[in-house]
Amino acid sequence: MSTVAHKPLLATVMGERQERPPIWIMRQAGRYLPEYRELRAKTNGFLELCYTPELAAEVTLQPLRRFPLDAAILFSDILVIPDALGQSVRFEAGEGPVLEPVTAETIGQLQPERALEHLAPVFETLRRVRAGLAPDKTLIGFCGSPWTVATYMIGGRGSPDQAAARLFALRHPEAFAALMDVLVQTSIDYLVAQFAAGADVVQLFESWALNLDDEAFVSQVIDPNRRIVEGVRARVPNAPIIGFPRGAAGNIAAYVAATGVNAVGLDYATPLAFAAKHVPAGFPVQGNLDPLRLVAGGAQMEDRAHQIIAAFADRPHIFNLGHGIVPETPIAHVERLVELVRNG
Repeated sequence: MSTVAHKPLLATVMGERQERPPIWIMRQAGRYLPEYRELRAKTNGFLELCYTPELAAEVTLQPLRRFPLDAAILFSDILVIPDALGQSVRFEAGEGPVLEPVTAETIGQLQPERALEHLAPVFETLRRVRAGLAPDKTLIGFCGSPWTVATYMIGGRGSPDQAAARLFALRHPEAFAALMDVLVQTSIDYLVAQFAAGADVVQLFESWALNLDDEAFVSQVIDPNRRIVEGVRARVPNAPIIGFPRGAAGNIAAYVAATGVNAVGLDYATPLAFAAKHVPAGFPVQGNLDPLRLVAGGAQMEDRAHQIIAAFADRPHIFNLGHGIVPETPIAHVERLVELVRNG
């Protein structure tokens, strides 16, 4: 990992408040950029793009050529993990990811021993990005957190309520625990390899932390994320880790206290006053502009951005959206947001 002092975003993750909040944007490498769409059209599929280092590195760097962002985030997907474990994963136009659902009987057929070899192109992408990245820019790696990945593996696709996975965990607790064990260990290995390939910091995307009661939130979100943080740091001491438990709501303080992450990402539904009160004083936060405010742009976007910056002015703060940027976002609105965060 590179020296903290020269990378404002990495320094913020490690607890140093900056004169202005550094900024990156979730899904900043992707469909809202015409150069991404042009490159994507030349490939045979989304996973091919993820596993072709030359192309994935180019996509990772594209947004930094347009905007003075403080970080590049690896272009990949959270579902490369089940793909690497041998589960059938495909991405269909207009439908999103489709997986062959695992069952209590087939979880034992997953192949964690093949995962890192399968993911080798991702590490090559990181090495290429590292070589092409300015020294003051932070390189962010990531993985999906076990509960979020499990919801796709069990349900076969995304869902509004994750009912299939929630029922599976209740009806087949031993099989579910075995699946989570595989995902925790594979995620640890994956993130350690990302650090070795040049990542400065990694983010745990717990995209489906909502729809769980408080007991399930502890067992299915907090505990697996804590185990990943501890497992990574056993091999990469002091590894900088951002946790993004989307939909954590009233569980956010418990998540921060128990997981050991360095910084917490706030979704756009988290009230600013609630976060300021319940996230410990001085603890780094990331977020949390509603992506649709960025689509609409104008005075409302600028006013809300100023509110967010003011709410977290007394602590380390990374400005970001409260979820991923959407494809219809105008480029000019992103330019204005980045300018506002950087220059006021």
